[in-house]
Amino acid sequence: MAEAILPHEHHMKSLPPSIQQEVGKVAHFQAIAQVFKRIGDPTRVRIFWLLCHCEECVTNLSAILGMSSPAVSHHLRPLRDSGLVVSRREGKEVYYRAADSRQSQLLHQMIEQVMEIACPN
Repeated sequence: MAEAILPHEHHMKSLPPSIQQEVGKVAHFQAIAQVFKRIGDPTRVRIFWLLCHCEECVTNLSAILGMSSPAVSHHLRPLRDSGLVVSRREGKEVYYRAADSRQSQLLHQMIEQVMEIACPN
């Protein structure tokens, strides 16, 4: 990518090459936007935050959230597809929890900082 010469010289004439190189990696930003798009619903944020603190089945999540099981399943799908939530099967029951990943941990911390709450643990 060619060096971008800035038309308005507020505090620098051009972007540093490292910044210019990173901003050109559109696919990386697209991947991040997809994660935020999948979590971009208050119900999904609630489900994700809850699953950061416990492992639950859809039936229990439905009772906790006061929603139908199909509605909860609908919200779990994008969370699972994004890798923020993982599942395990035990017999006929499927249990969900937040993934043990750096991305999930960062999102959990961000939610709690924005809401100014602390983990119950």
